[in-house]
Amino acid sequence: MNTTIHLVRHATHDAVGQILVGRMPGVRLSADGRQQAARLAAWFAGQAVDAVQSSPRERARETARPIAERSGRDCEVVVALEEVDVGEWTGRRFTDLRSDPRWTLWNVQRGRACAPGGESMRDVQRRIVDHLHDVHARLHGGRVVAVSHAEVIRAALLAALDLDLDAFHRIEVEPASVSTIAVGGHNLSLVGMNEKAGW
Repeated sequence: MNTTIHLVRHATHDAVGQILVGRMPGVRLSADGRQQAARLAAWFAGQAVDAVQSSPRERARETARPIAERSGRDCEVVVALEEVDVGEWTGRRFTDLRSDPRWTLWNVQRGRACAPGGESMRDVQRRIVDHLHDVHARLHGGRVVAVSHAEVIRAALLAALDLDLDAFHRIEVEPASVSTIAVGGHNLSLVGMNEKAGW
């Protein structure tokens, strides 16, 4: 029996598209983001959710908490859902990063490059895929909502599609979107991608 895992990108915050916040502390949802989280919670409330999980980041927990409350579940904080560690790029404006040749390499050869002082996307993909299989091994069926971050979700979707990490530009993961993977045995199957649930 497959386990259905809804990978939810956290709702929006004021720095989206402007600053590479990475693992910066204190990044909270904006007013729009809180409305998005409420709509996600209402959408999932109509489904049988067996578990709700969240990245440790505040913006992810603020997105997951109303989903958990409406679903009658606890919110489990899971390190495997954590944002990419972008090392010394943390907190930098995207406009400033454009002049950094390492940033250019990161955005051309994502499968081989590594954030300076941070993680490689290979490592990110390994931890999220291992987590998906761990969830399936524990539940052997059911439905899980896992709130994470754009690059982590992209890495999982590329694995499900059997695409190289360098193809990350082909995967869109917007704030408060839902991408769904079915896990069965050793297989990941894509069910839905970048859906605006309840919008």
